[in-house]
Amino acid sequence: MENNNKPEFLFDKVNYKILLVGLAVIGIGFLLMSGGGSEDPDVFNGEELFSFRRIRLAPTVVLLGFGIAIYSILKNPKR
Repeated sequence: MENNNKPEFLFDKVNYKILLVGLAVIGIGFLLMSGGGSEDPDVFNGEELFSFRRIRLAPTVVLLGFGIAIYSILKNPKR
């Protein structure tokens, strides 16, 4: 009798790779959102704070990352 106690993972290797890519894209989106502060608290720099990068691009990148992560979870392993 052969005792096969090899652990079986929930996802395949490909699923985990896609998930890591999704998490990296989410991280990039949050990095794009950061910054925009002013050194002087009396000065408000609305042009830098409300730039295209922070208002449109970064949230889109974060949502794309969440979409990739959801896809990696729902991707059916070939068995």
